[in-house]
Amino acid sequence: MLIPSPRTLAHAALAALSLASAIAQADVTVGVSIASTGPSASLGIPQKNTMPFLPETIAGEKIHYIVMDDGSDPTQGTKIARRFVTDDKVDIILGSSAVAPSIAISEVADESQTVQLAFSPIELKPGRGAWTYRLAQPVKLMAEAVAERAKANGVKSVAFIGFADAYGETWLKEFTAAAQTNGIKVTAAERYARSDTSVTAQALKLIAARADAVLIAGAGTGAALPHTTLRERGYTGPIYQTHGAATRDLIRIGGKAVNGAILPAGPVIVAEQLPSNDPVKKPGMDYVTRYEKQYGPETRTQFGAHPYDAGLVLQRIVPVALKKAKPGTPEFRKALKDALESERDIVVSHGVLNYTAQDHFGFDKRGRVMLTIDNGNWKLLK
Repeated sequence: MLIPSPRTLAHAALAALSLASAIAQADVTVGVSIASTGPSASLGIPQKNTMPFLPETIAGEKIHYIVMDDGSDPTQGTKIARRFVTDDKVDIILGSSAVAPSIAISEVADESQTVQLAFSPIELKPGRGAWTYRLAQPVKLMAEAVAERAKANGVKSVAFIGFADAYGETWLKEFTAAAQTNGIKVTAAERYARSDTSVTAQALKLIAARADAVLIAGAGTGAALPHTTLRERGYTGPIYQTHGAATRDLIRIGGKAVNGAILPAGPVIVAEQLPSNDPVKKPGMDYVTRYEKQYGPETRTQFGAHPYDAGLVLQRIVPVALKKAKPGTPEFRKALKDALESERDIVVSHGVLNYTAQDHFGFDKRGRVMLTIDNGNWKLLK
């Protein structure tokens, strides 16, 4: 029996180490920044819960996820994104749940030329966001749906209250434009902070405006406060919400006060109620079935499905990018971007995506439905 020399053993160990390193480098590395704590935790927690449903391998390549909590904070989002691109050498970034950290991450995505799939409908300054694509519907698409429904309901004037941040201001801008197109006037505009515990003063001003309806641009649990306050103060007119409010938290916190609320949402919220020929029904039902088997009936949210959709997008673009370059390289990151803009009709639980160099939202009207709250349940409006 031959006994290998120490030199031979050393060479063998080095070869094994090199092979292991090559295999590790071949992994597709995905950095995920989620707001699982902080003011946007109601958005981030279901997203964190969804991560186990993402694919572990694609086209024979292992997908390695690095998940971190940015605490809903843009400064922390920047730090995490820089760690992703500098230390972890990620191929793509997912997140964040909230608008502010998503915008912060987009800056790092641009600098490092790393694709970001944002879970929030962020609006960026002209010339920015070349590497950022959204998995949340654009506010413009949803605002148009609200204005069209309001017009159909005979509404001529709307009073607005929204978050005093980018989400609220974007909704005010886009809804004002959509309202004008539909012959509706915005008669008052109030703001409130995500952390506020009272909006009584703003509610009284909205009521004094004597508008036909009120639109609330909030998200998660924060969307319920203006709604319940308006009802407590005697407002009896119709109240519209935004897709940021498409969570059971609105129903749980608002109770009977939110009955009859009307809002746009991604189709996944009412996957069972979609027509059988709707292409979104299959992925929507797959996500809902898996999520609610794990976390209980009616636990789905508008936000939790975004990481699941990211997994569906990865399944389309990774095989295309692998034909051009290896993971862990600038060429692979560029190939992912190119694949995003060339692949057509990527069906996800929230709609059908067709990204282009000019359109980094990718959604059309198949990415929205109009709902009402009917005795504690979501009901699809035809």
